[in-house]
Amino acid sequence: MAPPPQPKQLVLAASSADAGVAAWDLRTGAEDIRFRPCASRPRSLASVADRFLASAQALPAGGNSGTIHFYYWDKPQVAVKSFPAEPIRALIADQEGSYLIGGGSNGNMFLWEVSSGELLRTWHAHYRAVRCLALYDYLLVSGSEDGSIKVWDLITVLDEQSRLEAQTPYMYSFSQHALPVTDIACFLGAIAVSSSEDRTCKIWSLSEGRMLRSISFPTSIGSVALDPRSHIFYAGGRDGKIYVTAMGVDLSFHGSDESSILGTLDDHSKAVTSLASSTDGLLLVSGFEDGNVRVWDTRCQQVTRKFKHSQGPVTNVLIVTPQRVNLPPLQPLRKVCSANGEAEWRAVVLPRPENDVPIPGNKTSIFMERYLDELQKHGGSSRLFDFELNAQNGTPNQQGTEWRDRYLELQDLFVHEVLHQMPSSRNP
Repeated sequence: MAPPPQPKQLVLAASSADAGVAAWDLRTGAEDIRFRPCASRPRSLASVADRFLASAQALPAGGNSGTIHFYYWDKPQVAVKSFPAEPIRALIADQEGSYLIGGGSNGNMFLWEVSSGELLRTWHAHYRAVRCLALYDYLLVSGSEDGSIKVWDLITVLDEQSRLEAQTPYMYSFSQHALPVTDIACFLGAIAVSSSEDRTCKIWSLSEGRMLRSISFPTSIGSVALDPRSHIFYAGGRDGKIYVTAMGVDLSFHGSDESSILGTLDDHSKAVTSLASSTDGLLLVSGFEDGNVRVWDTRCQQVTRKFKHSQGPVTNVLIVTPQRVNLPPLQPLRKVCSANGEAEWRAVVLPRPENDVPIPGNKTSIFMERYLDELQKHGGSSRLFDFELNAQNGTPNQQGTEWRDRYLELQDLFVHEVLHQMPSSRNP
């Protein structure tokens, strides 16, 4: 019996020029489809659980509002357009495709539920535009044009009672970058790597809320991608080189260490604008300012595929395995009433298919769904970990206490295990 066919993997690339989103078959190298129209800024292209594609559009000349385009894998034209309250500069979806999060040009953040299209929460996050987002589990990391990075607990973001009790709306705020933050990537949820125009990449502990290392480069860094097999990351430079860099996290070290740069990938192109790593770490895709796309074999550090996207700069690259599920027909955009009674545009109208199969991996939506279920079970209470007195016996809610204690213990154990396994650059 013949083996089952391998799922098709696509390399996607988008540009700030209106050249559409190109999709190439990774096995054959042939162009599979090109979605038009599309002109996107860096970090504004997202695959929603590999079921469909979302792209925030660059602001048109003379325009004052941007749109988000959604595409099906088998149709080259836009399936639906949405109109958020402000132009979206950065866009990300959780791995299961339950939530879509956008960072706006005015520093605001938007969190939509994909299945219903409801805007669950909007809040002011940064003084200037949000340039990049990273998400792991319930932690959201945002980087801004003002150089700041903030870490958000999504439970606190969604829970009004938790917001009232919190001293700040965010978990941590970092301001060590001197210039705009260009990209952020998370490693196992405990570590984040950020890049900046200030020629540094910085490594952060999301559990302890502090910077672990700052690594200097000879050029500004526009994008980062992590190798899931080891403790290294790739940094795309303005000089056209991709720097292979060791994290080398040492909990007692806070300085700058240029010795972490292990080597470079160089194909003599112009500035590197975007990077994406495959889930197994064997492939790295890079987009360049000259409109070219390269696929690298990370084992031999050689280019295996070359694509030409457009004359304009490539702003986003992705590796996806399309899930061609039977999505229900899209409903036309309609206006909904906000709390103050004014009419607003609903921003996402892509219902989740009932026959879809959950995609394993990140557990964000599972955790959030459990959280929302608990709210319903407790008669609309806005807290998952409820410490109020039990109405029947006047004692604290034991289940809520146990849940929080166990969760904090597991998080602490996980973080320290990850950090202790990382090789230190100070060790011989």
